[in-house]
Amino acid sequence: MKKERPVNLDLTTIKMHPAANASIMHRISGVVMIFAIGILLWALSLSLSSAEEFTQVKALLDGVFFKLIMLGIATAIIYHLLGGIRHLLMDMGHFEEKASGNASAKFIIVLWIVLTAVVGVWLW
Repeated sequence: MKKERPVNLDLTTIKMHPAANASIMHRISGVVMIFAIGILLWALSLSLSSAEEFTQVKALLDGVFFKLIMLGIATAIIYHLLGGIRHLLMDMGHFEEKASGNASAKFIIVLWIVLTAVVGVWLW
């Protein structure tokens, strides 16, 4: 007879460790980058069509709304790059233990926040 384990159906009580959060955020940043490709290609296409369209895109990018969009895109790219490097290091055998995996996840999250702040200051 198999022993039955209790099932936790209250998802609000589940606490995930930092490595799990980092992995989920890496996937989310990849999805955001797929949508970012469309926005960036639209802006590039518009800016290359004529001089008037270029000035229109430049004016759009000077606005707060598009600066926030560009900051979001940069944030996704930065996190995906950092998370990808972390995953590559894990594939090479580093940070595979729970403690070191959580420490590396916390490190890239902190580094991501710092680099996002630097890019935000640079954009404004």
